[in-house]
Amino acid sequence: MPRAVWNGSVLAESNDTVVVEGNHYFPEESLKKEFFRDSSHRSLCPWKGIASYYTVEVDGERNENAAWYYPKPSFLARKIKGRVAFWHGVRVEP
Repeated sequence: MPRAVWNGSVLAESNDTVVVEGNHYFPEESLKKEFFRDSSHRSLCPWKGIASYYTVEVDGERNENAAWYYPKPSFLARKIKGRVAFWHGVRVEP
């Protein structure tokens, strides 16, 4: 089962990930919410839309903007609505 791990903690785990551009998008309900903090950071993908971010915090260590999601993805990216992907050192393990 794919899982996202950072700083020794499992951030999300699910058999229902969607892979887009090499990134596993986990269902929101699979997130361990205690590790996530809202971020004001945003970015724009030409085909997916505007991404919002979470900062991940584990044992007092912060990984700024390490998770992203598309609150209102474009029609072409609709399969990632309600899903979150990771980067900045978060490992996705099979």
